[in-house]
Amino acid sequence: MAKIIDGNKIAKSIRGKVKRRVKTLSRPPGLAVIQLGKDPASTVYVNNKIKDCHRVNFHSEVHRLDENVSQNDVLELVDRLNNLQKIDGILLQMPTPNHIDGQSVIDTILPTKDVDGLSSANQGRLLIGRHQVTPCTPTGIIRLLDEIGLDITGKKAVCIGRSTLVGKPAGLLLMERHATVTYCHSKTENLATETRKADILIAAVGQPRMITSQMVKPESVIIDVGINRIGQNLVGDVDFEAVEKIVSAITPVPGGVGPMTRAILLENTLRLAESNIN
Repeated sequence: MAKIIDGNKIAKSIRGKVKRRVKTLSRPPGLAVIQLGKDPASTVYVNNKIKDCHRVNFHSEVHRLDENVSQNDVLELVDRLNNLQKIDGILLQMPTPNHIDGQSVIDTILPTKDVDGLSSANQGRLLIGRHQVTPCTPTGIIRLLDEIGLDITGKKAVCIGRSTLVGKPAGLLLMERHATVTYCHSKTENLATETRKADILIAAVGQPRMITSQMVKPESVIIDVGINRIGQNLVGDVDFEAVEKIVSAITPVPGGVGPMTRAILLENTLRLAESNIN
């Protein structure tokens, strides 16, 4: 049976370290979250992020705008937050309404306040390896691998999914750690042939239980980024019950990658605050 990688436990440890470092600063780190509309899932995510901020003594703000807000009004809000000294990190909660160009909004955030590292400028810095902060979910994935003592160097890693939020940056961070990376996606032919080569398999496609036991390499490490609702249950992109019997380690859903994303958001905010204050 696989080792279950406990994201909640690791995230708690990260929060503890963040809280201790906050005490050394002349002011609390500040995070501003922008939410457009009233999507219930987004509201839950935003509320959880604010609770996390309170737990580590951050200053936090939520700016909730109507779903019919104009692009210009959102950009004006970002501009105001860019100029607030008490705000170190700015996060646009996704998804945004269809008429809003989310990437343009993110690109308006100062690179030194882009807490999720998703602006075009910071994605470019990630590509050339000169980053200050990196996207929260992929960074959390790397930390999970480190916490189980996995030496990433030389490992074959397969990322299923090529989004700018998870797949692409996860692959770049793995290559930075000397893994050999393959990207797979909806157009990949013979997907199982590729996934069975993976020492590290990252599933981020949003299709419940898509990855079966026949698609994984025995004794590999499985990172399940998917969050899918089936009835009253949350399940990942991996058929957990079947796959855990043959791999060496696997993240559960929930309780795996999700808590790490939130913990890294705090760590990134702290890192930006330390830079701004100094």
